[in-house]
Amino acid sequence: MLTIGKDQLARFREPPRRAFEAEMVEHLAAFSPPLFKTLGEEQMLVVVRTGMAAAERYGFDLRGPVRMYLELMLLFGSRFDTDPQYPWFHDLLTAEPEAPQMQRAERIHARVTEYRRQVAGPDDDYTFAALQRILHFAEQPLEYPPTQIVGEMARQFAAVYPEKVAYVGEPALTALIAEGVETARTLKSPSARGEALMSVLMFAFGHGCADDPLYPWIANTIRDGMDPEPARWPVRLEKKAITWLRHVLGDLPRRG
Repeated sequence: MLTIGKDQLARFREPPRRAFEAEMVEHLAAFSPPLFKTLGEEQMLVVVRTGMAAAERYGFDLRGPVRMYLELMLLFGSRFDTDPQYPWFHDLLTAEPEAPQMQRAERIHARVTEYRRQVAGPDDDYTFAALQRILHFAEQPLEYPPTQIVGEMARQFAAVYPEKVAYVGEPALTALIAEGVETARTLKSPSARGEALMSVLMFAFGHGCADDPLYPWIANTIRDGMDPEPARWPVRLEKKAITWLRHVLGDLPRRG
């Protein structure tokens, strides 16, 4: 995956745009069958259009780099370019904007390959094990005293996905948790439970997960649980998250 071949140099504006969008929907369906099964074709088309617009903002309009950008969204979340977990994405996307697109894309590809080697592991074994532990963690009480939530969540993240935490580093992890806490408070979470849950979801699905087209069930559950007061979305979202994780893990190939 994440390959950029010489046959991908044609600009996606040259063929009809709708044909390219349909091609990318088909490609992403093969890239992540479990996610496509959950989203469906119509919602994946929303993802493709969102990603194409984002890629254009960074000067990518060749087929290969655009396809890579879409794949990165599925791997890291639609807003991976501004995620505090991955500050190097923003650096690579904005460095040397006048350089050839393929050269810039190849640099990103090289960094992602190294990240996945260290964090995902061979055959994604580290990721698979981390998802299992995240599911177990999500099924436990997530209530922490407000003054201790950042430190406690950082400790828990290190336990469920040590490879990722080691790569991301403490400052980035702390920034992500703080963003999760602030997002939950903005959404009127009635307790630290919602703050912890939002931090977990951002860690697993990216910092933009609250309104990411890849995970519409998150935004829908939050919206439907805002009223009546107090906000009930944390409890509902926790149940949805557990169901989603079980569904995805059930669709993943079993390791021997």
